Amino acid sequence: MEEALKQQPSDCIKVVVFGPESTGKTTLSRQLAKHYHTVWVPEFSRAYLQDKWNNERKICEPKDIIPIAIGQMKLENELAQKTDSVLICDTNLLETKVYSEAYYQGACDALLKTYALKNFYDLYFLTYIDTPWEADDLRDKPNEREHMFHAFESALKTHNKPYVLLKGNKEERLKLAVEHIDNLLTKKT
Repeated sequence: MEEALKQQPSDCIKVVVFGPESTGKTTLSRQLAKHYHTVWVPEFSRAYLQDKWNNERKICEPKDIIPIAIGQMKLENELAQKTDSVLICDTNLLETKVYSEAYYQGACDALLKTYALKNFYDLYFLTYIDTPWEADDLRDKPNEREHMFHAFESALKTHNKPYVLLKGNKEERLKLAVEHIDNLLTKKT
């Protein structure tokens, strides 16, 4: 299982759109991928958990965390081979770790914890909670947005991950994210 959570070598810059549910992560990921004519890594847990909900009417359970983490890394590793510029990740293992700890009284699988910290990303975009809440089958913490935001920010600070806080409307967030990615691309060349 260790290999399944490990990043494979790639030649691209990796950025993660990171933060609580319903804060515009997928919208921004799509916008950035379009702007840079590159690929983006969707959130594996969305499809996995929607399928579980549709078939079993069950929400995420502790036993789902590792299959979600493995699915996320498989997608990331596959898509990282399709670009040599920038890979936009709509989540990563650190986000899975934060959710695991928040939902399961601080519990997180040791291997997930290891690779959540070991895998490398050039930059994180932390999305703030100033976007309207959009309910769906999977989102369940509309009244805990501030608490969850602080859990995500704390993870970035505690583990010394480079990040930029994104606030404002879609255009403002995109503009700031593009400025930071352009800086990374300039340094790469």
